[in-house]
Amino acid sequence: MAALFGRRMRRGAASTAVAAAAMAALSASGAPSAVGEQPAASAAERPSAGASGQEDPSVTGDSPYHTDLPPLKGPGRNDPPDETPATGSAESGIPATVLDAYRKAEASLAASNPRCRVPWELLAAIGKVESGHARGGRLDTNGTTPSPILGPVLNGVGFANISDTDGGAYDGDTLHDRAVGPMQFIPQTWESWGRDGNGDGRRDPNNIYDAALAAGSYLCAHDRDLTVERDLHQAILGYNRSQEYLRTVLHWYDYYRKGAHEVPDGSQPAPGAPTGTGGKTPSPAPVRPGTPSPSPTKPGKPDKPSKPGDGSSSKPTPPPTTPPPTTPPPTTPPPTTPAPATRLVDLGDGALSAPAGERFAERPAVRAERADKKPAAQAKVRFTLTGETGTTFEGGATTVTVTTKADGVAKAPALLAGGKPGALTVKATLLGTTEPVTLGLRGEVTAPRADKLVRTDETELTCEAGATFEGRIALTATRDGQAAPGVAATATVLAGADPADGEKAADQGPYFLTPGDEPAEDRRTRELTLTTDAKGNLLLPELHTDDTTGTFRLRVETTGGAVVVLELKVTDPA
Repeated sequence: MAALFGRRMRRGAASTAVAAAAMAALSASGAPSAVGEQPAASAAERPSAGASGQEDPSVTGDSPYHTDLPPLKGPGRNDPPDETPATGSAESGIPATVLDAYRKAEASLAASNPRCRVPWELLAAIGKVESGHARGGRLDTNGTTPSPILGPVLNGVGFANISDTDGGAYDGDTLHDRAVGPMQFIPQTWESWGRDGNGDGRRDPNNIYDAALAAGSYLCAHDRDLTVERDLHQAILGYNRSQEYLRTVLHWYDYYRKGAHEVPDGSQPAPGAPTGTGGKTPSPAPVRPGTPSPSPTKPGKPDKPSKPGDGSSSKPTPPPTTPPPTTPPPTTPPPTTPAPATRLVDLGDGALSAPAGERFAERPAVRAERADKKPAAQAKVRFTLTGETGTTFEGGATTVTVTTKADGVAKAPALLAGGKPGALTVKATLLGTTEPVTLGLRGEVTAPRADKLVRTDETELTCEAGATFEGRIALTATRDGQAAPGVAATATVLAGADPADGEKAADQGPYFLTPGDEPAEDRRTRELTLTTDAKGNLLLPELHTDDTTGTFRLRVETTGGAVVVLELKVTDPA
């Protein structure tokens, strides 16, 4: 799961009153077009983020979020909420790099998943309530936050209890997970949904381009169409299962749809701590023992202490103290830096192998270990493919870098076999050591296969002795319902109509002629090998007969075990 954290704090009582007025106006006059007001639901009643009947993990771990509502138009901010925001207003400004990331994510998803139709304004609304647009656009030239934006420790105190899933690689915490980055993904969800949005070959939750594309991909899950209200609401609730969160995001979404403009990166104030609770009731903030409570200053002489009684004493009145809390606040020990990895261990159970054009069943995997042979978390392992088979990792890359988790395991993405059979090697290199440690994992791309073979016509195969069968036999090979090109096939003429007659090639009856300049008698064969063409088609040579009459079988079998047996009848001459 991924926990979303950044929220913008309300700015004092005045902002709180404005937000309350906005909500009241929305309830009384009807919400904006993007806002579907719904009654608050208990945890058991909240809709799932996925398809009907399917419960997905919340992206944010239901962490806090910024609860500010967009301002209303007009000096008094009492106009109806469906008014267009004032042009150039501070609240409608989005930092330039952040806005560019939202728009590029929309364009990328429009190409890869046109059904979803995710609008950049929705990504902006989520980015607003999660991190205040990456703390007001405080990013480097690549779109990465100078320091991580981290959510609260998900240790079960006020929030979900999520034990560490990444060895601290993303959030620096080896005990519990924390939400990370401008769109606040917890490590486990980032592993599934992380994307490379800026084309640098890395998936970094702290990069706004990567995080925005990942958020859009998550919102589009389960074949959603975000122009459908139900799909839109389910997508947002997948981030944080709170009806209040849904309403907050929808208000910002509608606000940005009515007008938003670009502002320089870092020109807006960074948001304070988030105030939303993700549907949970926060505990009161602990007060340090002995801390005086602030008291209002009396008009008059502020430097003269108050005196008891008639004011004759010069001894100041001691400030009131607040009793210590009954239960001390929980603390989380600081994360420790693990010992570095020194070696790699192959976790494979044999050679990697797959037919050409198919996915390897096994993914290359190694374990990084320290000098004491214990697993090493947060180690960097680079996987590199070598060979002439055309094999790649899923996504088309031939080199990927993976960070080990708490168990020390680094698993490469799935391998996609190229079209050329042959040997390959996956090199796993442990980075960050004085002398990099490398393992060579052997693999092989085997001949392409077919799982189905069918004849393309049903003409009876009958011929007189000493003549040639009319027409050529045509078949089509497929794999998983798709054409299977380049698949080897063997065609054999067998004696007799019954399988009990044997599977060896006949020594008389129908035959093929191999190419060549030799006499036809020397080129006769009853067994030959062919290969399917680019469309999976197989066209056998002409089939001739000698003077032997009777019933024969023609057996055609492909690599992968697809078989067709045809009956051949040779009759006496007319």
